[in-house]
Formats: sequence, C-alpha cells, structure tokens
Amino acid sequence: MFITEDIKYVGVNDHQVDLFEGQYDVPNGMAYNSYVIMDEKIAVMDTVDVNFGKEWLENIKEVLGDKKPDYLVVQHMEPDHSANIVTFLEAYPEAAVVGNAKTFVMMEQFFGPISASKVVVKDGETLSLGKHNLTFVFAPMVHWPEVMVTYDSTDKVLFSADGFGKFGALDVEEDWACEARRYYFGIVGKYGLQVQKLLKVAATLDIQTICPLHGPVLKEDLGYYINKYDIWSSYKPEDKGVLIAYASVYGNTKKAAELLAQKLEEKGCPKVAIADLAREDMHECVEDAFRYDRLVLATLTYNADVFPCMKTFIHELLERNYQGRTVGFIENGSWAPTAKRVMTNMFEKSKNITFFENSVTIKSGVNETTIEAIEKLADEIVAMDK
Repeated sequence: MFITEDIKYVGVNDHQVDLFEGQYDVPNGMAYNSYVIMDEKIAVMDTVDVNFGKEWLENIKEVLGDKKPDYLVVQHMEPDHSANIVTFLEAYPEAAVVGNAKTFVMMEQFFGPISASKVVVKDGETLSLGKHNLTFVFAPMVHWPEVMVTYDSTDKVLFSADGFGKFGALDVEEDWACEARRYYFGIVGKYGLQVQKLLKVAATLDIQTICPLHGPVLKEDLGYYINKYDIWSSYKPEDKGVLIAYASVYGNTKKAAELLAQKLEEKGCPKVAIADLAREDMHECVEDAFRYDRLVLATLTYNADVFPCMKTFIHELLERNYQGRTVGFIENGSWAPTAKRVMTNMFEKSKNITFFENSVTIKSGVNETTIEAIEKLADEIVAMDK
C-alpha cells in the first residue's frame, strides 16, 4: 500500500486475537501498522506483534527488494509494536535503532542488551533521510512514558503512534468513530491532559496524512478526527443524550431502567442508550458513558454496597477521569437500600459531576410510587434539552 510516493505500508492484520491487551473484545481483529520511508536513507517505522514477525519481514522485503534499511524508528515500546525489534536486527544487523532515552531503557528491560547502533533523539530533534526530514515530538503518557510521534515535513505525514488508532483489522470495513472511541477511552482515556498537550503541538504542523499504529491511515477530512480527539481528551460530552446503565438480579431494577428509557423517549430526549452491565461489553458501556452528557446508574443494594458489575463500571469511569456530566440514580433494596449513597460517595473526588435532584428508590418491586419517581426523574433529565 502506497501512503505517499516514498512511504509504504508494511503492517499486518491479526484475526487470531480475541482480546486485545487481554481485555478488549475485538471481533474484527486488529491491525499492527508499520511503514517504510524510502529515501537516500531508508527508515522503518515500528515493528509488529510477536506472532507476525515473518509476515512483516516479508512485507518489508517486498518493498525494499535488494536494498537495506538504515534505521528502525521505535515510537512506542508496547509489545504489539516492539516485539520484533530483535527479529528485525537479526535480518538487518547494520541498521541503527532510533529512539529516546526512555525507549532504550525499556528495550533492555524487554530484550536485554541490544548490540545494534543506537541513535538517541531528544524532543524536537530532526533526523534527515535525504529528502525527508523526521522531527520527533515526545508524547509522554500517551499512553506510555517513552512514547514519541514523528513528523515528516516533506510529505506532511504525522506518524502518530497509538494516537488516532482504533480496534479492527484493515481488511474489515466498519465505522471509524465507534471503534476509535472505544479504543481511546479504554486505552488512552486517563491521559486527556497529555493528549491535549500533543494536540497543541500538532496544531502547529501542516499535517495532510496521519499514520497511526492501529487502524486506517487517515487522509480525508482530518479536522473531523482531530476534533473528535479534542472532545474526547478534554472530557466534553460528544452528544446530548443519556446512558442508563443497570445491574439487576430478579428483573425489578431492569424494569425500572427500561421504564425510564421509555419515558425519556416519549418526552423527546435526543438519544437514550440502555445497557445491562452484567451482559454487555463493559468497554462499550464506558464508551457510551463518555459519549453522552447524562448518565443514570440503576442497581440493587448488594452486601450493603452495589452489585459487583456496577462497582466495576463506576471504577472504570473513575480510572479514566470521568467528569463534566450529570448523574442520576435508581436504587433497589428490600430492607435497606443504600446503593445511591454508595454510588454518590464513589464520585466524591470526580471533577464537575452534578447529580439530578430526583432519584428513584425501589423497595423490592416497581409500584405506583416508583413510577411517579421515575416520571419526575425523566422530567428533570429532559429539562436539560430545553
């Protein structure tokens, strides 16, 4: 695949993986992207997952022919991108490895001493390949401390490491935003401040193509993708709407959650999503919680606490700095409903979280009193749209 006249794609698709990073469901697989820049000096940008070293080297060989690469640029040391560094150096022992000081510390931790020549770069430093000049921009904690991105000022290409990535192999067509959003909030979401800093640097560059380490190469309407990252990393709601996330054992809390969803739709709420936390993909639920400006949590009281999957869900949000939202509660308890108090306390240290004045308390089953409380909560929720 030609990215530009001089930049070629040499990455691979992985349809063997079922859980990316051991936790994210990836039904359409993953792409591990790598690129070759052809010039007086030849640079390979990153490696691929350990299971695809042979295929990756074959892709490089197909592009290079009898030529040899001069550099391997390592932007990120996470094993899905760095696992084949040693394999590459065995095939091309004369190549130098380019990275920053933290890169080489991690490299030795993974592989032991590396005998290859090393080019240790500093933030903002440029490496000339001839016609192409590569400038390295450090991006610590997006989402590891050694991460850097690379800007090719000749072809105006940003090699963005894990930034602007998404789940899914490149031989499967799917909506970018959905899987990129789930990827972002799952993997990068905690580090919004660091992403904002990187976006400010990127705004000073003339970028015409973005080459991420996962997902498709982005060339058209780059403002759309950059705007999404700006929204996500500043923790702003992307859309007006409500996620109702519930945990239910015998169906009564579920009934209340579904009744609230029905009333919100009847009252004209722009978007209502509902999720059974015990059965649905937890990370898709996290994605929707960040997507919309309102959240309702519905759970039974369990061991004077909340049901385990609800507790996990809230922790997933808090780990990712969930903020700037309005949250409502539906609690259930046959003799001592305490779920609302527990959940409210969990958000105690969150930034800019407000709570709806109305809440719903179910004592065992849904009755007329419950329905009246749901009506009041629904009215308060839709009032935010007026």
